[in-house]
Amino acid sequence: MNYDYSKKAGNKEIRERFDNDVERFSNLDTGQLTTIDATVTMELCTEAAKYVNPIAKDLLDIGCGAGNYALKMLEKVSDLNCTLNDLSRPMLDRAKERVSAATTGRVTILQEDMRNLNLRDESFDIVLAAATLHHLRDDADWEHVFKNIYRMLKPGGSFWISDLITHDAEPLNRLFHQKYSDYLDTLGGPEYRKKVLDYIAYEDTPRSVNYQTDLLKKVGFKQVEILHKNSWFAAFGGVK
Repeated sequence: MNYDYSKKAGNKEIRERFDNDVERFSNLDTGQLTTIDATVTMELCTEAAKYVNPIAKDLLDIGCGAGNYALKMLEKVSDLNCTLNDLSRPMLDRAKERVSAATTGRVTILQEDMRNLNLRDESFDIVLAAATLHHLRDDADWEHVFKNIYRMLKPGGSFWISDLITHDAEPLNRLFHQKYSDYLDTLGGPEYRKKVLDYIAYEDTPRSVNYQTDLLKKVGFKQVEILHKNSWFAAFGGVK
């Protein structure tokens, strides 16, 4: 895919934006308004993880933010050891505080670009990645991260994604751009819509569900499932 990523936001800008938004992202009701069906996809991803790995012990939450997904996972599988990864230290500090109160397991925080995670082979039963993979850029980034996650999962472990997506057919990109624009208008009018779409254009490089499910299969996941899709957002994953 030929694309000039040089005009996209770098890690420093992305980190600073999230550093300044911890309070909002600590509350699912206010932090995820721009994500269509946020509560639905969080429920589905964590419920799927529970059904696939009901006796899980070790969780990796990539791009964990303030810890909402890890907390929801702990409601379903108790006392997990939780490894929390994010670019933003204030987000990680809040996530550690919240998650530590919900588990007797170990809570480890890693302030690191997800592309640089280098954890032990077969360390985790469950990996979650919510609203974070869309910051990956070229095909090499995507394949490296997916291979790395596969490597870090235990046999039978599962990887669940909830994220902003794009579409392979350009007419459908235009369709869902319009539908998402209309949705944002209901939240805050044209000015709010422009603000959200501008930062998506500057920060994000999402890929389609087809691209990502094909990549899951390519790196070795033996079962790949789509849980939900609505407009520019989807939830899906794979089992090792």
